Amino acid sequence: MTQRAAEEAPGVSTVLTERSWCVMVPHDARGARGARHRLADELTGIVPATLLADVEMVAAELLGNAVRHAEPLPGRLIRLTWSVRPGPPDDEVVIRVTDGGATAPPQLRRVGPDAVDGRGLFLVAALAARWGVERDGLGQSVWARLAHPADRELAPVG
Repeated sequence: MTQRAAEEAPGVSTVLTERSWCVMVPHDARGARGARHRLADELTGIVPATLLADVEMVAAELLGNAVRHAEPLPGRLIRLTWSVRPGPPDDEVVIRVTDGGATAPPQLRRVGPDAVDGRGLFLVAALAARWGVERDGLGQSVWARLAHPADRELAPVG
């Protein structure tokens, strides 16, 4: 049944259950920045601002790691996909960054207080309900699932 036929059929309703996006960008800082902006533009108004802030932070970390630590996909690319499953009870966003892989899989690592980097996956783990790494014939995907109640508010800054 087409959506129009469903809209016209008595007693039938259509509900948006999930939306998905995929972007391929150059394997460099400019490509990662463009992917983050595209994600933010597409999700603004679709998910609560608090969830969007967390999604942007996690995407920035995963994309940055792909550029800094992994090989590109063929064509010198990285892929960012995301999907939204609206609540209730919670809105959920799944982010997946796919690259050509690295010699060592991404993992949480302990760093000292003077280290200038190495804390990014701790942020991902803190913000995501779940996260993980998958390898396939194409390369490596790092994914994160974020979910927030629709009424959660950001704490004031300052």
